[in-house]
Amino acid sequence: MDTPFKTVALIGKYKSPEIAGSLLQLGTFLSARGLKVVVDTLTAEHLPHIPYPALPLSGIGCSVDLVIVLGGDGTLLNIAQALASCDVPLVGVNQGRLGFLTDISLDTMQQTLAAILDGAYVTDRRLLLQTRVLRQGAEIFRSLALNEMVVHRGNISSMIEFEVRIDGEYLYTQRADGLIVSTPTGSTAYALSAGGTIVHPGLDVMELVPVCPHTLSNRPIVVSGDARVEVLMHRTNDVRVRFDSHTWFDLQLHDTLEVTRFPTAVRLLHPQGHSFYRTLREKLLWNQPL
Repeated sequence: MDTPFKTVALIGKYKSPEIAGSLLQLGTFLSARGLKVVVDTLTAEHLPHIPYPALPLSGIGCSVDLVIVLGGDGTLLNIAQALASCDVPLVGVNQGRLGFLTDISLDTMQQTLAAILDGAYVTDRRLLLQTRVLRQGAEIFRSLALNEMVVHRGNISSMIEFEVRIDGEYLYTQRADGLIVSTPTGSTAYALSAGGTIVHPGLDVMELVPVCPHTLSNRPIVVSGDARVEVLMHRTNDVRVRFDSHTWFDLQLHDTLEVTRFPTAVRLLHPQGHSFYRTLREKLLWNQPL
């Protein structure tokens, strides 16, 4: 069957030699179907006698038709950030633990990917956040997040204090250990651990979840995915902002974080019949007998 995917990139978990066997097996399978296979240079360093061209990650996204990521959800989060502007579809093969995003198992990898290559898949577009750090009105840092942006205190025990505005309107000032601004994708990650709600990934919203707030009336709130969220730092002894646990930046007093939707959504491909609710049942053990 003809496929829209002519060139496929294989990307493995960073510095993980154990992915070599699965990745080479997958490359052989794809080549046998007449597809061109490339790998990123960091993955290639851990593949003995690699028969495929190696490209830097910065040059892969806009030159291939499909990216297959072998690793856990953390690996896919990192790759989604790096390739965000290219709008290339991503498929995740799970070699991690939970696998909310990397939902193809190693045991059924070839069978499932064969069906996807033949067109039997569902497309899932996920909201991506972009954050600008402003100091005295000038941008000094920028990063993306598929799960969440987190402002948190470091090693100093005292709480931080910050002000939140939504689309320019004052929402609250609070003292807490931190604040999570989460996408629906990230609602099953850190936000869930901090008391946030699970949000269906098809919803166009952002969730703000305080981390251990000083006042118990400060609760999570869900806002539009088109909202502009501003976080103004009022107390910043040893405070840092993190993005999907991959990128971070140290903040200073009076810094402002501006969180908005990134223009391009992350495009995930799932096997036909994929169900978010089934994933919740399996990963959160809701299907266990009482």
